[in-house]
Amino acid sequence: MRNYNKLLNKSSITCFLIIIISFNSYSQSGNHKKSSFWENVSFGGGLGLSFGDGFFSGTIAPSAIYNFNSSYSLGIGLNGSYIKDDFYKATIVGGSIINLYNPFPELQLSAEFEELNVSRTFETASDDIDDNYWVPALFVGAGYRSGNVTFGLRYDILYDSDKSIYANAYVPFVRFYF
Repeated sequence: MRNYNKLLNKSSITCFLIIIISFNSYSQSGNHKKSSFWENVSFGGGLGLSFGDGFFSGTIAPSAIYNFNSSYSLGIGLNGSYIKDDFYKATIVGGSIINLYNPFPELQLSAEFEELNVSRTFETASDDIDDNYWVPALFVGAGYRSGNVTFGLRYDILYDSDKSIYANAYVPFVRFYF
């Protein structure tokens, strides 16, 4: 019985080594097809920086899209912002789902659902007022596309003037993907 177990172990190890060597040889031979998934993924997003007398605002918003063809793309994005002035500060984090359609190369139509968590503090003479909430936004937009860059305007269908981080429902944008 011991000889049978030794033979089984040696056979198992030999088979395992042959399989590993075969996979290694195959992967180096160049005879396999590379996955086209990553060839269709584009990365981009936006950066924002604003400052003035007692005011600072910084935003980073990376995103990635999958290009199904030359006309249609779908992707996800992240958003992080920090805002501070003399009496107000806010930290904003969230994500989005991005849908892009190019009926022809120069025109890009978009729909984007964004969900943001807003944590803000208003400093008053008598007390600080803290506010923490989630705010959704559903943007539809259109832009002029030139190469990897699109300039346009989007409209927030769910705009709420009391909770939105945007000044109004119309938001200009510059979008880039590489």
